[in-house]
Amino acid sequence: MQMSKLLLRWLTTTFCLLHVLGDRTIGAIFDDGTFLLEAAFNIALTAASEEQENPFVASVIRTPPGDILEAENAICTLLESNVFGVFGPTRKGSLLHIQSIADFLEIPHVITDPIETQNRNWSVVNLYPHHLSYSQIFADLIELKGWTEFTVIYEGAELLPFFDNILSMQDLDTGQKISINIVQLPDGEDFRTQLKFVKKSGSLNYIINCGIKILPMILEQAQQVGIMSDDHSYLIMNPDFQTIDIDPYRHGGSSITGIRMFDPTLEPIQEFIKSLNEKVAELSENSIENAIEENGLTLDLVLVYDAVTLFAATLNTMELEDGSNVTCDDAESWVYGSSIVNYARTMEVDGLSGIIKFDEDGFRSELEIDVLEIRTYGLDKVGTWTLEDGFVETKVDVSPAEQEGSESMKGKHFIVLTALSAPYGMLKESSKKLEGNDRYEGFGIEVIEELAKMNEFNYTFDIQEDGVYGSYNKKTKTWNGMMEKIMDGRADFAITDLTITAARQKAVDFTSPFMNLGITILYKKPTKEPPDLFSFISPFSMGVWGWLAGAFVGVSGLLFILGRLAPEEWQNPYPCIEEPETLDNQFTLANSFWFTLGSVLTQGSEIAPIAVSTRMAGSMWWFFTLIMVSSYTANLAAFLTVESKFYAIKSVNDLANNPYGITYGAKNGGATFSFFKESDNLLYQKMCLYMEEHPEYQTGSNDEGLERVKSNDENYAFLMESTSIEYMVERNCDVAQVGGLLDSKGYGIAMKKNSPYRQPMSESILQLQEQGKLTRMKDKWWKEKRGGGACADDDAGGGEAQPLVLANVGGVFIVLAAGSGMAVVCAFFEMVFDVWMISRKMKVSFREELIAELKFILSFSGDTKPVRHRESTGSGSGESKGGSDEKKEGDAECPVDDDDDDRPDPSPTPRSERSNHSRHTLQLSRRQSNAVQMAKMRKYSLKSAL
Repeated sequence: MQMSKLLLRWLTTTFCLLHVLGDRTIGAIFDDGTFLLEAAFNIALTAASEEQENPFVASVIRTPPGDILEAENAICTLLESNVFGVFGPTRKGSLLHIQSIADFLEIPHVITDPIETQNRNWSVVNLYPHHLSYSQIFADLIELKGWTEFTVIYEGAELLPFFDNILSMQDLDTGQKISINIVQLPDGEDFRTQLKFVKKSGSLNYIINCGIKILPMILEQAQQVGIMSDDHSYLIMNPDFQTIDIDPYRHGGSSITGIRMFDPTLEPIQEFIKSLNEKVAELSENSIENAIEENGLTLDLVLVYDAVTLFAATLNTMELEDGSNVTCDDAESWVYGSSIVNYARTMEVDGLSGIIKFDEDGFRSELEIDVLEIRTYGLDKVGTWTLEDGFVETKVDVSPAEQEGSESMKGKHFIVLTALSAPYGMLKESSKKLEGNDRYEGFGIEVIEELAKMNEFNYTFDIQEDGVYGSYNKKTKTWNGMMEKIMDGRADFAITDLTITAARQKAVDFTSPFMNLGITILYKKPTKEPPDLFSFISPFSMGVWGWLAGAFVGVSGLLFILGRLAPEEWQNPYPCIEEPETLDNQFTLANSFWFTLGSVLTQGSEIAPIAVSTRMAGSMWWFFTLIMVSSYTANLAAFLTVESKFYAIKSVNDLANNPYGITYGAKNGGATFSFFKESDNLLYQKMCLYMEEHPEYQTGSNDEGLERVKSNDENYAFLMESTSIEYMVERNCDVAQVGGLLDSKGYGIAMKKNSPYRQPMSESILQLQEQGKLTRMKDKWWKEKRGGGACADDDAGGGEAQPLVLANVGGVFIVLAAGSGMAVVCAFFEMVFDVWMISRKMKVSFREELIAELKFILSFSGDTKPVRHRESTGSGSGESKGGSDEKKEGDAECPVDDDDDDRPDPSPTPRSERSNHSRHTLQLSRRQSNAVQMAKMRKYSLKSAL
């Protein structure tokens, strides 16, 4: 068994050696759960391999975060590849375990994490600043700021070594004692209890050391509990301080200071970010989730790049070609491992994080740290810190563009009055206990948030508990509600569905309206209308029906005329008689109407056009009926499926006339009732009088009005602002807005008369309107949040179906007319050609033949046409027209009459004698001709029987 394991290990090692022959392999173990560190590692190796005959090869193994066993298996696998060194992992437990293995086997172990312990101090190369040097940065800043008391707030016990030089501070140069409080944050995301304790202690200065993920939450909750004002100062120890969103803290007035080890605006950093995003997209196949922005680049990625640069430079300088030849099962260490580590500590490389250099103890020195502060215009570099010189202040000129915003409001704190009126101001739905401004949400709340960002001020919300917006009492000449508090200075701003009226405008100032609206009617949704008995007529408008009838009559008449014009439509009624005396036409007037009617009703008929012209006209009619019948069927389906609605009222005029006994009212004492009361419109005065005479129809709130509208016990309509109705209709599917707006007004933010903040606030509101943000906010709070959109599809397909008018189907009429015209032209040419052929064959005058043909056609004498020219079979030659007495193949076999001596001479009658005695013969009635022919048929049948 042992031999099998050794053989397997030997085969694996041999394969890896063959695979990497000629390459220098550097291993890495990453357990961060992302592809970012691996991407930075590969980018650095690619850059280090440029212009190298023997390039570096990455051997990366990803392990679950914090899994020590997987980390051990990973390093053993890497050692079988003869790696020159191992990078990572990042989790402390796994990292210390890998460090002990690398230390025992003397494998160079490169890390970039804040680890305060380094076993035996020779197998590890750490690019992260030593905890003593790191704590000295903030000790110097505390001394510079002159703090005599501060509170240390930290996340975990592993970070305590980074407070060594801070906690060891005894006093300042002035001899004053320093009071230090220490608070450890609990696990989770709620730190308000600890922050309230800090607030009660009276401490005003705080130094925070925690992970970058929870840092924004700590600052936000500090703002909520009230320890972020002009009197409070913060030192942030996390080196990724520049990656958080600082907008919520720019205007709080607190002094917030942090550090960074690299400037993200430098060109090498920008190129690294671009390469990093491309590599991450290649590794993860999801560039959207993993891509980072300029301010999102963290220190660990930069240090991994610098660590690979340092290690590769060390191997190139030492000119080592063979990697480690040890495994986890060996008892011996790698002879070159310690040499590589010692040589790396003597190197000096210029990296993305600055100069990479180590002191005699193996710790990184030559640190140059940028000190940053949050200003109202963003992050500002206020100085640098080095081990030799300490803090050195730098002056940075601030451009006018960075100082934009309202100077009169910048950094100030205001009390904003609002009311719990959906959707303008509401209590936030949360399972957690919320405090401060975080308790509220809504359209008005979000408007204030945007205005605060634009004008750089802070605010605290105050709630108008009784919900009274404010009305003027003429007897006492005083205002109440929100208006009173604004006038007394107990609040700076008031925002809710507060209507701008002339009376209120005299008492306070309003900003430009952030929402425009008007008064309209809230009423029950229209009921279903009973179906119409003759609804089948509805798909077409009366105009289309008229044109359709005209087309029917016109095409029928046209087919009748074409049938008389087209020679091919005149057919021998008895095919067995070779030379008939008359020809029949199937397109009689009745048959023409029957043919077109059958097409319209999609039933067809036994009549089939024969001539090209009649076929052309019939085809055009069939196409016409295809389109018309399809259109009718489709629109009929819409009329049968769409339910018609019965509207009891459609406008305020209907409501005032009260045709169905509908009662109506408005909010008592509200702006809507005041509108009717102060209006000089006769209709509105009539409605105001009605509401004054019936005070029982007035309501105390809009919600009460909604409930009365929905109630089945009364037929009630409620007058209120359109925006409030829109909000209710989105959530109550049995009510609807009826009619248009009766007036036009707006909601504005109220403030004290002659306030200096009116102009900047109004300009900001106009800017929000131009950017479309107010529209997006309204859609969010009306149609998305708190049950919005519940009735969005309630009326889908419920609109009135409209009958088709001539504009919808006019094109097919044009096609029919054009086709009919072409058929007429074609029929005329057919008739002329036939006359020409007859005149040529019978050697008669073309003009006379044409005139005779036209006289017959225009006489409309019936559907029987006498044959004017017949061929003779009794001439001296004894041959018929075909030149032979033989029957042609395929001819119909007709009866032969042996006693044909009494048969009239079939030869054509000369035209000169036609006017005298033969005219009577040619104009035999159809009955007589039929009788003669039937007699011949009976005679033929009798002879056949005999």
